[in-house]
Amino acid sequence: MARSILFVFTSADRTLSGAQTGWYLPEAAHPYHVLSSHFNIDFASPLGPNPPVDESSVQMFKDPQSVDFLNDPVVKTKFEHAKKLSDVKVDDYEAIFYVGGHGPVIDLSKDPVNAGLASEFYRAGKIVSAVCHGPAALVGATDGDGKSIFAGKPFTGFSNAEERAVDKVNDIPFLLEDKIQSLGGHYEKADEPWGVKVVVAGNLITGQNPASAEPIGRAILQTLQR
Repeated sequence: MARSILFVFTSADRTLSGAQTGWYLPEAAHPYHVLSSHFNIDFASPLGPNPPVDESSVQMFKDPQSVDFLNDPVVKTKFEHAKKLSDVKVDDYEAIFYVGGHGPVIDLSKDPVNAGLASEFYRAGKIVSAVCHGPAALVGATDGDGKSIFAGKPFTGFSNAEERAVDKVNDIPFLLEDKIQSLGGHYEKADEPWGVKVVVAGNLITGQNPASAEPIGRAILQTLQR
């Protein structure tokens, strides 16, 4: 049986200010490009089929991998048949990966089904991974002792400086860097905003921003191949 990875997308299509949002194109397309030739990949979201893409990311990213991802008939079918998180069986997957975009901060961060799912993956020793705003989906995830999976561990994700640069501080309920540090995580970031940063802390793998999307795909691949 083919080894499988679950990609989780937000179902939120509006920020707190009412701006259009969703999942961020390259943060799905680039890891998918790295991983799809090695693993079966399923899609899921809180509400199931056709999770909304952040339209600004479609306009901004015209690289071949992003364009191919949107036009790929296999990918379109995966979106049409995306599972609801409540229907996911952890035993079916070796890893879970949370795609970024502002959406996960809105819905996945406070979704009890998602918190339970991420916790179950982590406690089973499977890879729990997320890029950019994706780590917001993990703020409710806990280890076998009931502690945050970030407690005492290095992590990365969209920085406060990057959030201010895109002028979205008021669009989301919390700043990711601050929130996860409040859970006991040790924040690490690239030397400059928008630089590449991936942090591997055991089976917890995080990436900072869109530039880190392909590198986190490679980190997940290397970890699973070991």
